[in-house]
Amino acid sequence: MSEEKKRFIQEFVPGKQITLSHLIANPDPDMFEKLGIQEEGALGILTLTPSETVIIAGDLATKAANVRLGFLDRFTGSLVIVGSVSEVDMAMREINRFLSETLGYTPSNITKS
Repeated sequence: MSEEKKRFIQEFVPGKQITLSHLIANPDPDMFEKLGIQEEGALGILTLTPSETVIIAGDLATKAANVRLGFLDRFTGSLVIVGSVSEVDMAMREINRFLSETLGYTPSNITKS
């Protein structure tokens, strides 16, 4: 008796969304060291799907405010922006606004710690 092999095809289809949007004001200096980022006043952390959206978000951030890109990974959708608290906040608000209003993404509340 032969066994019939079954074939399963799985597909991952992410939604268009900002899944995390968090601002860390005045993080401990060790955090900057562990991340390998020059110390500044704040970190903005975002996770976006589809992951390539971080390229757009990074561009928006640097055009909207005086921030630097601390980390950008187009494979995981992770973005870290660095600058003063007010500048990081401004950049994160612009990312949420543009992606939501122009590209139809589901935005995320910007949380702070």
